[in-house]
Amino acid sequence: MTEFLMHLEWWHWWIAAAVLAALETFMPGAVAIWFAISAAVVGALVLIVPVPWQLQLVLFGVLGIVAIVAFRSYARRNPQTTTHPALNQRAAQYVGRQFTLIEPIQQGFGKVKVGDTVWKVAGPSLPVGTRVRVTGVDGAVLMVVAGE
Repeated sequence: MTEFLMHLEWWHWWIAAAVLAALETFMPGAVAIWFAISAAVVGALVLIVPVPWQLQLVLFGVLGIVAIVAFRSYARRNPQTTTHPALNQRAAQYVGRQFTLIEPIQQGFGKVKVGDTVWKVAGPSLPVGTRVRVTGVDGAVLMVVAGE
């Protein structure tokens, strides 16, 4: 292994950068991409200036950690906002809306039809045909009360 490390070339770092960038697609958290960028920078540096392998490894680690810390600091100061905060929370989109029960709420649970989908609801006992208003969500269950 030491023999390999002693002969690190610029293209080794660029291959590592490509592999790390590809790994980022399978890993959550935006970590591998910063090490991929770090590897690419070290590879570019080695292409221009001969750098001892020990310094290459140290630069790779330090640059990766600095990039992660800098990105997380930036992300904390500049949070992402969206015009559709409930986009991936389908049930949360229904809070405040009214629907008609297709199955009565008995023993705390019933069903409503929303478009072409049937949703399980939780609430007070109510008969079929009652209008209910969604007040919240518990997983995939809509919390409801009698509507107006």
